Amino acid sequence: MSLLKGRFITVEGTEGVGKSTNMAFVKQWLEAKGHDVIHTREPGGTPFAEEIRELLLSKRDETVNGQTELLLMFAARCQHVYQKIQPALAQGTWVLCDRFTDASYAYQGAGRGLGYEKLRELEQWSLQGFKPDLTLMLDLPIEVGLERARKRGPADRFEEEKIEFFNKVRQGYLDIAESESERMKVINAEGSIEDVQKQIEHTLGVFYQQVVSA
Repeated sequence: MSLLKGRFITVEGTEGVGKSTNMAFVKQWLEAKGHDVIHTREPGGTPFAEEIRELLLSKRDETVNGQTELLLMFAARCQHVYQKIQPALAQGTWVLCDRFTDASYAYQGAGRGLGYEKLRELEQWSLQGFKPDLTLMLDLPIEVGLERARKRGPADRFEEEKIEFFNKVRQGYLDIAESESERMKVINAEGSIEDVQKQIEHTLGVFYQQVVSA
C-alpha cells in the first residue's frame, strides 16, 4: 500500500464528453501506482444521495425551480462528502468522482443563471472549503456531446435542455478552468479515445509528480 495520503480527483464536463470511459482509465492508472481507489458520482454516491439523484434526474410535468435544484444538489453533496468521500480520504484511499461542486457552478450558476455569489456562500457553509485536489474537465462542442449522449439511451431531465443552456454550462466550466488553472485542467475530448487518454495521462503524470515531491 502506498504511503501517500489519499487525494480527491474529479472529472467534469457537459453531456456526452466521455466521463465514464475516461474515469475507468484514471482509476486503472492510479491503481497501477499502488493506490486503493474508489469510484463515485454526483449527485449520488450514498444510498440517501442516490435517492436525491433520482429526484433530480427524473422527468416530470412540474417545472423545477433552479434554486430548488441547487439546494438538492448540495443536500446530496453534503451526505456524499461527510459519509463517503472524507472518510475514504482519511484512510488513505484515493477518491475519483464523476462531477462535484464545479458542476453546480456550471449547471446552476451559469446554465440556470443563478450566478455565483450565493453559490459560493452555500459552498463555504456546507463544505467548509473542501475542494478536489485535481479536476479534469473534458471539453467538447455541445452538439457533438449531445449526439453522443443520445446514442446512450433515453434522455434524463437535464439532457432534454436546449443547446443554449449547455453552451452556458460549457462556458461556465471554461471560466472556472481559467480562474483555477492550477486545479482544473481542460482536456480536449473531441479526438480519438487514444488522443484523449494521452492528454489525461500527461496531466496525471504532472500532478502525481507534484504529489510525490510535496
